[in-house]
Amino acid sequence: MKLHKESKGTILVATILFVILATVSIYFLHLWSLLVLVPLLVLYGLVFWFFRVPIRTLAEGELSVVAPVDGKVVMIKEVDESEFLKQKAIQVSIFMSPLNVHICRYPVAGQVVYKKYHPGKYLVAWHEKSSTDNERTTLAVETPAKHQVVFRQIAGYVARRIVFYSQPGDQAKAGEEFGFIKFGSRMDVFLPLDTEIQCKIGDKTKGGVDVIAQLKKP
Repeated sequence: MKLHKESKGTILVATILFVILATVSIYFLHLWSLLVLVPLLVLYGLVFWFFRVPIRTLAEGELSVVAPVDGKVVMIKEVDESEFLKQKAIQVSIFMSPLNVHICRYPVAGQVVYKKYHPGKYLVAWHEKSSTDNERTTLAVETPAKHQVVFRQIAGYVARRIVFYSQPGDQAKAGEEFGFIKFGSRMDVFLPLDTEIQCKIGDKTKGGVDVIAQLKKP
C-alpha cells in the first residue's frame, strides 16, 4: 500500500508512542498487556489507513465537475460566495470522516486564478458556519470554457492542518491532487447557478472518480 508523503511525521510520532506504550504495558502488565496492545495495534493501523493513496482511474469530461474528496454530501444550496465570485452560486459541501481518503483533488480542469489561506476557528466540519469561520484555504479555477469554480478546504474540530500545493497560474487537471487535510474535514465547491447538479445530500463520493455536476455549455 502506498502512503501519502504527508504521513512521514505523523507515522514517526505514532511509531514512537506505540513502542513506548507497548513496552510499558508488557513490563508492568505481563499477560494482561494484551488488553492494551490490541487497541494500540488497531489505532496504529488506522494511522496507516488514513494516509493511504488509492490507485484510481480519473473521470473525464470537459464540463464535468468531479468530487474533490472522498466523503458524504452534506449540503447543496444557493449561497452568496463573497470571497472571489462575489455573486450567488450553488454550494456543494462534502464532509470527510477520519476514515476517508483525505487527498484533495481539483474538481475541474483549467488555470488556478486565485488562492488564499485564512486562519480561523475549529468548529465541527459539518457546521454551516465552518465555511466562513474555520481555518480554510480558498482556491479558484477558470476552465477553458471560462467557468469560474471556487473550492474551499476547511479544517474541522479534529483536522488542524491544511496542506495545499497550488499557486495562481498553475494548470489544474480534474481529479489530480492539489492538497491534503489531516484527520477529518470538509470541502466546499461553489458552482455557477446554471450548473446541473448530479448528486444529492447523503451521497457517498469517491474523489476524482464520481461526477457531482455538469457545467453548462458556453
